[in-house]
Amino acid sequence: MPRLYHITTAADWAAAQEAGEYRLSTRGKTLAEVGFIHSSHAHQVTRVADAVYRGTRGLVLLVIDPAAVRAEIREEPLGDTGERFPHIYGPLDVDAVVEVLPFEPREDGRFELPPRLRAGP
Repeated sequence: MPRLYHITTAADWAAAQEAGEYRLSTRGKTLAEVGFIHSSHAHQVTRVADAVYRGTRGLVLLVIDPAAVRAEIREEPLGDTGERFPHIYGPLDVDAVVEVLPFEPREDGRFELPPRLRAGP
């Protein structure tokens, strides 16, 4: 399975590193509240960022190696769209995150993939 991606705040990622695991789903909601951690495939990242985090600063993009994730990962459809997103059903171990990229919006508030991800997987 190719890399997965999760958007979070730099502060929440720093707290996860201290705790040894990440337990947030999205926009401050916890794994316990939602039941899974939202993640995306590369082609879904900017659409999710624009819909959920438009204009938000101080974000990072976690690059996740799914083979290193101990929790179950399920590809599940989003509403009636039929588009499938990877959901992580348990805490994300910090060692499954292979890279952390700054993820700031453009001046218009919208996001684009970091240059390195635009060229490859």
